[in-house]
Amino acid sequence: MTDAGKISEGSSYDVVVIGAGPVGENVADRARAAGLTTAVVESELVGGECSYWACMPSKALLRPVVARADARRVPGLSAAVQGPLDVGAVLAKRDEETSHWKDDGQVAWLESVGADVHRGTGRLTGPREVTVTAPDGTEHRLTARHAVAVCTGTRAVVPALPGIAEARPWTSREATSAKEAPGRLVVVGGGVVGVEMATAWQALGSEVTLLIRGGGLLPKMEPFAGELVADALREAGATIRTGVSVTALHRPAPDGPVTVELDDGDRVEADEILFATGRAPRTDELGLETIGLEPGSWLTVDDSCLVEGTDWLYAVGDVNHRALLTHQGKYQARIAGAAITARAAKAPVDTAPWGAHAATADHAAVPQVVFTDPEAASVGLTLAEAERAGHRVRAVDHDLAAVAGSGLYADGYRGRARMIVDLDREILLGVTFVGPGIGELLHSATVAVAGEVPIARLWHAVPAYPTISEVWLRLLESFRGQ
Repeated sequence: MTDAGKISEGSSYDVVVIGAGPVGENVADRARAAGLTTAVVESELVGGECSYWACMPSKALLRPVVARADARRVPGLSAAVQGPLDVGAVLAKRDEETSHWKDDGQVAWLESVGADVHRGTGRLTGPREVTVTAPDGTEHRLTARHAVAVCTGTRAVVPALPGIAEARPWTSREATSAKEAPGRLVVVGGGVVGVEMATAWQALGSEVTLLIRGGGLLPKMEPFAGELVADALREAGATIRTGVSVTALHRPAPDGPVTVELDDGDRVEADEILFATGRAPRTDELGLETIGLEPGSWLTVDDSCLVEGTDWLYAVGDVNHRALLTHQGKYQARIAGAAITARAAKAPVDTAPWGAHAATADHAAVPQVVFTDPEAASVGLTLAEAERAGHRVRAVDHDLAAVAGSGLYADGYRGRARMIVDLDREILLGVTFVGPGIGELLHSATVAVAGEVPIARLWHAVPAYPTISEVWLRLLESFRGQ
């Protein structure tokens, strides 16, 4: 080791990965599988945001909420599940799923594939050069023969409002790791994080108020998705206010309530406030200025995740702003890992649409499930997106409650399905489902969209009876006019 402030001569690798979340782990795994020496730099916990503050803890909080809601709709079972959730048990399961915020297992996995893990903050100090500042202040220089992959992800954005510092608002991290349910929780933002955390904490005992600047929830999905989720949240006891913005916060006592001022002159008092109002790239301290890029910016890439204007720098996952989802980032990592490997071997690189080195699904077939009650799931384009893109399309809708499988799944089932058909090619451009239990239905839609399966061939994909999947037959019948 070196004295603090001094940089050691360093080490050379084929590939250096900055960020050891799921994306960075997958890039490292692909590089090592191809025989490339690989270093991974991580400043926090190996496993990243998804493992400790996003996907895993949030879904651990939501699973019992949705399971109880489903059970309450089943005759013969509903009477047994009318009581409150065991909050302590739910939080304990959440802690188990996050490995109690310890990353020993994930470090061991990375080491098992032969990647070297460097603890500390990595920053670019020139082309193909990364300097790591360890927790004790010592610095170590890593050089990359073939590629540096930036997999640093994003951070939550908190608006610069009067009183924001004293209010100590929650971001997604605090919302998924809280040790108890606040009595009153204000959630600002109607996107995925906002609605999932409103669903979870309302069911765990909080009095939730959702404040939405726009006109509804889940604005990036079909409008009916946000409408059905909003109806369910209101029925669960949450308050939803649309068309309002927060103008200031007041928290006179550190352990006291926070008062939220709104632009319509009203005030709301709460014990905690969560801002779920967007994400920014973790590139502020990355040293981008040393290679002619703007610190704090999103990194623009081609379909192989190579940063524009370079032949060695890759940006993979949320940091490139293509599709801010863990599974999509891991997909990009598989593509980028293959591209790095091919270029290192001076082999042909196939970046044509749907090629081995092109993340085409980022444009055409991004799947997402919102784990609320009801669930909302979509892949591909919405009707509005398809029309804006100039496609000649038709939206085909069906009431999910009219499918035999949904009636068996739950009494009083409410849901809706939509497919967007490209009328010129007769393939699907997008599919949306909203309803209990439809999350596992999405992959069939993803296969249809990504595979550009002709409508005529989908007619021969027979859904099992009686399942909710039979909605596919009903959608196709509606399209064919039967």
